[in-house]
Amino acid sequence: MARSSDREPLTSADETDASADPLRPSDHVDSVAAPASGGGVAQPRLGPIGYLRFFWRQLTSMKTALFLLMLLAVAAIPGSLVPQRTSDPNGVVQYRTDNPDLFPILDKLGVFDTYSSPWFSAVYLLLFISLIGCIIPRTKHHFEALRARPPKTPARLSRLAGYRTVTIEQGGGGADRPSVTAAAAVEAARAQLKRAGYRTEVFGDSVSAERGYLRETGNLVFHAALVGVLLTVGVGGGFGYAGQRVVVEGQTFTNVLGSYDSFNPGRWFDDSQLSPFSITLDRFTTDYEEQNKDALGQATDYTADVTTRTRGGDDDEKRQIKVNSPLAIGDSNVYLLGNGYAVDVTVRDGDGDLAFRDTVPFLPQNTNLMSQGVIKVPDAVPEQLGMIGFFYPSAVDTESGMLASSYPDTLNPVLSLNVYTGDLGLDDGVPRSVYALDTVGLTEVAGADADTSAIRVTPGETADLPNGLGTVTFDGVKRFASFDVHHDPSQLWVLLFAGLSFAGLLTALFVPRRRVWVKARDTGSGLVLEYAGLARGEDPTLERAVGDITRTHLTGLGVPEQAAKAVASGEATASTSRDADSSSAADGRKLSS
Repeated sequence: MARSSDREPLTSADETDASADPLRPSDHVDSVAAPASGGGVAQPRLGPIGYLRFFWRQLTSMKTALFLLMLLAVAAIPGSLVPQRTSDPNGVVQYRTDNPDLFPILDKLGVFDTYSSPWFSAVYLLLFISLIGCIIPRTKHHFEALRARPPKTPARLSRLAGYRTVTIEQGGGGADRPSVTAAAAVEAARAQLKRAGYRTEVFGDSVSAERGYLRETGNLVFHAALVGVLLTVGVGGGFGYAGQRVVVEGQTFTNVLGSYDSFNPGRWFDDSQLSPFSITLDRFTTDYEEQNKDALGQATDYTADVTTRTRGGDDDEKRQIKVNSPLAIGDSNVYLLGNGYAVDVTVRDGDGDLAFRDTVPFLPQNTNLMSQGVIKVPDAVPEQLGMIGFFYPSAVDTESGMLASSYPDTLNPVLSLNVYTGDLGLDDGVPRSVYALDTVGLTEVAGADADTSAIRVTPGETADLPNGLGTVTFDGVKRFASFDVHHDPSQLWVLLFAGLSFAGLLTALFVPRRRVWVKARDTGSGLVLEYAGLARGEDPTLERAVGDITRTHLTGLGVPEQAAKAVASGEATASTSRDADSSSAADGRKLSS
């Protein structure tokens, strides 16, 4: 070889910038000096198609899919922190009352419609596209790998994990113990590995085996099942619906569109999807904590005793609905969302005529169920009446002279009413909430800002309205329950895909991907056997698996059990004999038959 001093002198075109890459030899094939103008490396222009291809590859990478999956979980957090219009419209109204400054901001961001908001839908669709773009090429590659032959045996098995070698001396094999040939040893290894679930291929004096493709199958099943969950939730939600209804004790709810207080249909909902059934709330009971003084008055259980009826069904059926035990009826689930008190009120106008008689639900305002409600009497004479009522289940007087409720049960029920007169705006065609009274343009005749204080009545008591406007009678108290009727035809499909996803994840986590080789060569000193393995990814059990294959194979070839165990455990890698005793083989000494 010529010395460096004998080389021809380098031209300026062969030199490199030593300061930029001091470790690269000056005569490297791509060591071309930068132009004298000082310009950098010219990068190829991608163009529109190139940029689209680049962004598509980024979107369909597994890292992006996992990031979008995490982002979807984060985006769903607001749906559990604030009430949603689709499931708790009354809660949204209450949130607006409690947070008048924050509500417009959150409402503009779509937080109260989290799962149908543009930003949540964008993450949802991007994840859907990313998973599909990731699964399709990987599935194609996986099918091609399943049809491919196991790889050829490497030339140097000693570089691989779990390497073991042993020489079996062939000293004088008679008719009772014939010598083992390399071909026979290879065939025995092939049969053994095939029984163990390996795909095998014989290459001359060796057998190549691989297993664990089920790991990638499980990975693909997991991601395909996620796509199935997204698809069924997205499409199935279009055929479902969710509706809410407040039902007072003794009242009956019929599953028709006009019976709902609020109704949220899917994109492809049709009235024919409403199953014919009805539910009567017979009794609503609440159990309160009475032993623990620190939690006195806290509710421990809610029970709605109902009577259900279905078209074409048997007689009326008595059922119960609890918070975590919905009622399944007519392909729908009925959930218990909330509860409270409803007051029976009778109002007679100034002429003594009956102007109003109904049971009005009052919305709870605190844990002691101090509740607020609105009574509208548009048929009163001489003026329409509006009342904002406050119901106290266990009324007590405070130092300020105001009433408060000291316990959520009806120990001392009191109804307080602020009375207004004027046009209630019920005839102008604008929808009005039954839980709110717009006092703009109304005159307060009883209340804090009127000459007459608020009217207070107890059950069975009648009070006169000021200015000869009539009377109001507090007839009694009932409980109400707020039901959510939810119909989702995709539930079984979601359960199926969720199960597939779980099974695929377990398979991908616990099935190892490995390759194993067994090589046999006839030499002058005997039959030389080599064993080795290679894992794809982390496989802490690979060496033990190679050892088990070694022990089973040697035992099948007639090597004593103890000697085979010694080789498999790595205690002996020297020559051994099929007739040798195990203790000598374990010492690694060369024995003859």
